[in-house]
This record gives sequence, C-alpha cells and structure tokens, in this order.
Amino acid sequence: MKKISEKSITDLEFDIVLEQAAARCATELGKSSLLKLRPHTSLSRVQIEIERVNEYNQSFTSEYNIPNHGFESIDKALDLLSIENSKIEIYLFQHIAHLAKTAQTLIRFFKKTKLFFPKLYKFGEDIPIEKSIPNEVDRVIDRFGEIRNQASDSLAVIRKQMDQVRGKISQSFGSAMSKYQSSGFLDDIKETVVSNRRVLAVKAMYRRKVKGSLLGSSKTGSIVYIEPQAVVQYSQEMENLIYDEQEEIDLILRELTNWMRPHEELLANYQRYATEIDMLCAKALYAQDMNGVMPKLNDSSDLDLNDAYHPLLYLSNKQKKQATYPQTIHLHNELRILVISGPNAGGKSITLKTIGLLQLMVQTGFLVPVHPQSHMCIFESILTDIGDNQSIENELSTYSYRLKNMNRFLKKCDSKSLLLIDEFGTGSDPELGGALAEIFLEVFYEQKSLGVITTHYTNLKLLADELPHAANANMQFDRNKLSPTFQLITGEAGSSFTFEVAQKNGIPYSLINRAKKKIERGKVRFDATLAKMQRERYTMAKNTKELQDEALKSKKQNEKLETLNAKVKAKLESYQNLFDQDQRMIVLGNKVNELAESYFLNGKKRPLVAGLLQLVEFENAKRKKQSAAVIRKKKAEKKKLKVEVEKKIEKVRDKNKNKPKEVVKKRPKVQFHIGDHVRLFDGKAVGTIDSLEKNKAIVNYGSFTTQVNPAELELVKRK
Repeated sequence: MKKISEKSITDLEFDIVLEQAAARCATELGKSSLLKLRPHTSLSRVQIEIERVNEYNQSFTSEYNIPNHGFESIDKALDLLSIENSKIEIYLFQHIAHLAKTAQTLIRFFKKTKLFFPKLYKFGEDIPIEKSIPNEVDRVIDRFGEIRNQASDSLAVIRKQMDQVRGKISQSFGSAMSKYQSSGFLDDIKETVVSNRRVLAVKAMYRRKVKGSLLGSSKTGSIVYIEPQAVVQYSQEMENLIYDEQEEIDLILRELTNWMRPHEELLANYQRYATEIDMLCAKALYAQDMNGVMPKLNDSSDLDLNDAYHPLLYLSNKQKKQATYPQTIHLHNELRILVISGPNAGGKSITLKTIGLLQLMVQTGFLVPVHPQSHMCIFESILTDIGDNQSIENELSTYSYRLKNMNRFLKKCDSKSLLLIDEFGTGSDPELGGALAEIFLEVFYEQKSLGVITTHYTNLKLLADELPHAANANMQFDRNKLSPTFQLITGEAGSSFTFEVAQKNGIPYSLINRAKKKIERGKVRFDATLAKMQRERYTMAKNTKELQDEALKSKKQNEKLETLNAKVKAKLESYQNLFDQDQRMIVLGNKVNELAESYFLNGKKRPLVAGLLQLVEFENAKRKKQSAAVIRKKKAEKKKLKVEVEKKIEKVRDKNKNKPKEVVKKRPKVQFHIGDHVRLFDGKAVGTIDSLEKNKAIVNYGSFTTQVNPAELELVKRK
C-alpha cells in the first residue's frame, strides 16, 4: 500500500496541524492517536472518514448534542486480562465501567439519530452493547472506589465483626480516658492517633501509672503516647480482621478479573471506538475554528480549489486580527502544470504550501477552509521540494540536495502524483540550472503528473506557454505602492520586479540604472513587458470588479424599489377600496336618514317600507352573486385592513400626543378704544371697534359686524 512520504509531511508542516487538532482532544489516548495519523491513499477510506467528521461538525448547529465521550485509558487492564490468574486493581475496574458506559451511550445515541448521523451510526453499529460489564463492576465497587459489603457473604460478616470491635475499642478507650483524666495524668490534648491507633496523651512523669502499650512520645519528651491496656486486646483482634478483609477483597477482585476476561476483545473495541469519536470531535472543533468544510471528492485528477486558505496562516492571522488572502487554483488533465512567477514575498511559496497542506488534511479526514463547491482528488504520492535543505552531515550543497530530490521525483512521479517545487532550478548557474530544470519539467509533463512550480527563470515561463497542458500564473504586484496584493492570476507569467523592489528598499536609482546596463537589454525589456502586462491586468481586474459591484448594487436597488412600489400600490388600492366603501356607506346612511326624517314628520309607514325596499333592491342589483366563502374572505380582508388603518391612526395619535406642546406666548394686554383698527390674532381682515363692553367688543368689517372677546384682538392702528 502506497503512503505519503514523511519528507512531504515535514515540508508542508502537517505535524503542526496534527498538534493543533490534538490539543482539542478530550482524552490522552485521543491526543496520542491523532498525532500518529497519516494521510490515506484510498478514496473510499478518505470519503468515509471525512463524512464522519462532517456529520460531527454539523451536530454543533443541530438540535442533537452528541453525548460526552471522555474516558481513561484501560491499556494496563487489557494487558492484565491477557495474563492468566492476574488481578486488576479497583481504579482500573472503575475506568473499565466508565469506558463501557461511555461507549454504550454513544452507540445508543447514534442508533436513535441514525437518520441525522448515518455515517457515525454505521461506525458503531456492529459493536455489541454488553450491559453486564458496568453493572457487574457497580455491584462490586461503589462510586467512591470501595468494595461493597454485598460483594461477598464473607466480606459482609468480616465487616460486621469489625464494626463490633470498633465499638468495643471506642467504649474501652473512653472509659480509660475518663479514669486517667480525673487522676490528672493526661495532657491538655488528652488523646491523639499514632500508627492508626487511638492513644492517650500522658504526661511523661505519670507514664508508669498508666497501664498499656507505649507507642511514642512528643519531640520535647514531655508527653508519651500510650494505648490503654483494655484497648490493646481489641486492637489485635481488629488487625486480624483487617487482614481477613484484605484477603477477601483480593479474592473478590480476582474473581471479578476472571469474570471480565472473556470480554477483553469487546473492551478493546470500546476503547478504539471512544478514541475514534474523540479524534472526530477534535477534527470537528478544529474545522469550526478555521471555517472548514467538506469539499467534493472525485476519483479523477481534478483539483479545483476555490477561496482556499492556508490553515496555519489563517489561524495565526485570526488570532492577530489580520487579513488572510485566499487563493483559487485549478489543476486537471487539461491544465496539469502551473508555473507561478512574481516578486519575492508575493505569496508564491504560501500558495504552494496551501495546496499541499490542504491535500494532506483531506486525505487524513480533515475538513478544510475552502469554498464548499471546491473539488479535490486523492493522490498516491505528494512530492515536495520546498526550502533550503542543505545537508552538512551528508556534505551536500543546496543544489546537490535538490538534484538528489529531483532524481527521486523522476522515479516516483506518475498520473497519481502531485509535485510541489519551490524556486525550481535554483542553486546553480542560472543558465545551466535553468536548462536542466527545463528538462525535468518536460519529463514531469510527459508523466502526466499534476504539479505547481514557483520560479524566476524565464526559460521555464516560456516553456509553460509552449506546452498545451501547462500554464503560467503570477502573483499580482501593485507597482504604485510597490507591494504585493497576494492575488494569483492564471494565464500569464509575472515579473520579478527586481529593480522596483530594490528601489523600495532604498537602493539608489543610479546603482539600479548601472545594474540594468550590466544585463542584456532584451531581458530587461522582456521583464518590463511582463511588469506592464501584469499592471494592466491588475488595473483591468480592479475596474471590472468595480463595475460588477456597481451593477450588482444597481440591480439590488432596482429590486428593492420594485418591491417597495408594489407594496405601496397594493396599500393605495386597499385604502382606495376602503375609502369607496366608507363613501358608499355615507350615501346609504344619508338616504336612510332622509326616509327616517320623512317618517318622523308624516308618520306614514308605507312610504318608509317602500323606500327601504327600493334602496335594498338597488344595492343588491350592484352586487355580483358570490359564494359564502368569497363573502367571508372579503369581510376578513376588510376587517384586517381596517385594523391596520386603525393601528396606523393610533400611531399617529400617539406621536402627536408625545409631541412637545408649543409654548403659547403671552400676548401683551392692550387697552382698546372705540374707533381703533384691530384684527383677530389668527386672522388677516382689519376692522373698526364700534362699541366696547366688559369682555365684549363689536368689530365692524364694513359689510358685516361681529362680536368678539377683546383678548382675541391685536391693535393695528390707534384711532
């Protein structure tokens, strides 16, 4: 069975991912097991594992909470079970019982929720639930780790005798202490415990007067510790009983061990199951932290990563509250080799590592931070050449090491391989090393391997353009700001921006100019052309994005206005209908009022009845024949609309109530005289006062006169 090399795992820092995920395990066994995980090369196995993790991840947002899976390792107990006539200690039996309960609880839970967690249910469906294991342990051992009295008849008898002896010891000791205290032989502390025995604290001068066994003295020697004679015989009896109790407990534990021995394999399965659940939970928690999802897996050479993040970089930047830039990479049979170029520190190596690390994670059953619509395949080998791997021990230079690595690549690469090579061809003479790298690239291409290569070599960029199933890509660089944008663009090679970066870092322009003269004019021109094309593409992409954003914004605004217009139109129609209905009711009310007034004046019923009947027939003639259901529906709609209008009116009333009242300015009090020209405060017409009385003035407006209160008048002109 093929497996991913440890070198690739190290180069891509996959062990750091395992360490971070292991920190989220609840058990020590889960942590150690997770750290040992290695990528699989079987699609079916990867599919099963990643689906289990995905189901566990979905449980965090569902109504079904997966039960606790914590447990202690029972490896020591399993080792003892394999040895004949061995004995398992009490604490290990407690671990066994807890593990059995945990595993059985999980199995029952997934059985009840198999419609929601089918893969997790499938994982444990063949493991039997043996209730007798925790029950038998609980029968013998209580929750405090003590052997129960009921564990055996003999133990029950022994402990009963021990209780009786303890009572006798307590009684005898109490009598002795009372006797010697009254005699003044005891110190103020009266008693203490020495070697697990109750003793009297006797003053040293009276030690010969107290009968019993001397068991020690204080540091100063002023106090001696004596066990009373009456207690000694009972203490010896207690020691014998304690020995008998221990012998019986030992026998009980051996019997329980023998009973447990046939279940050894089942217990091992319980532990493996609970450990796997712990690792699944840790993977799911890790996915939660980095927004990991399950990509679509395929059995073809189709790697389609959309909005892919480097997991370690994402978590690090998340902690620092810094932005992380995603990348989109496509590799398939029509585009097998991607040659990435661009300035240093532009993100080429990170893009390379992102692809490799995500691939390792998926093949180990991890969810990854990509767009859910991403596609990933399974590689049988992932070959990496990343970083300066100069070997002092083997006396290999960087280039020698890389050549040795390339030799390994040439032997192993095939259509099921992923090649990740950083700074391809470096370490030797640029022309010679570049020529050899070109040949290597051609071989990788012929072997139909998928690969991503970063380089500054022009000949490799040109070769990528010539090969039909290869392509150039570049990391975008903002020439104005002289800084990378960390955006990968496929389709054209990128400039290294060597001179631009040098200028940014303070190198004098005169020296840069001299450097340009040292190299071929054509190469400078080629690099400048690449830079220009890259800059134009960046500008075009920026403008396109802005136009797309504006178009999307306009579309959303139009949709919003259309929706609002439709709502307003519907409301207006409803209000109009309600208004028309009210007007009709007013007209009807007026006609009925006329009939009522006529009847009131002449008292004739016949014209009243005839008028009402005519009115009813006239209204019914306007109505279309409708079913009872339609009529009820219209009444309900009308009622709803009326309630809505009333609510809005109530809101307006409340608003008006809450409005601050306008402060009425006090009007100056004026003494009016007959003939004064005046007008009302809220009016425009000017009149003349014809007469004045208390709180009454007659104002002449020419064509008419009126009586008003002088307080409501303001003086326009004095007579």
